[in-house]
Amino acid sequence: MRLLHAAGRALTGIPYMMLGYDAATEPGGRVDAAAPLLDQVRSVVPVPLDNDTIVRANGAAMVVGGAMVATGLGARTGAGLIAASLVPTTFAGHGFWEIDDPMQRKMQQVQFVKNMSLLGGALVILAGGRKD
Repeated sequence: MRLLHAAGRALTGIPYMMLGYDAATEPGGRVDAAAPLLDQVRSVVPVPLDNDTIVRANGAAMVVGGAMVATGLGARTGAGLIAASLVPTTFAGHGFWEIDDPMQRKMQQVQFVKNMSLLGGALVILAGGRKD
């Protein structure tokens, strides 16, 4: 059972490490995708950081959270980081409800549902019975 736990943690954490690293080092189009959501947030709460820095920080949170989950060192805390970073990523990057083209809408809907599934996995780890 320990081997399955270790394998499950690695298979869960490593993709976040890889994708988070990409976002942190090459934010690219993610900055434009995040802009509308960040503008909405700024209309309610002052955010002193620019969009590029926020996207990079979100990616860094995924790297750290993924590493914590993958290694089992603070896995629940890492899962919390992942969950906290995945919610804005999902709404900023996969707003299928705003897309008119049926093919593009479906692709983004699939990505949105996939991210909700990943969020569910992070929440299972976060709520797990094992202590860090």
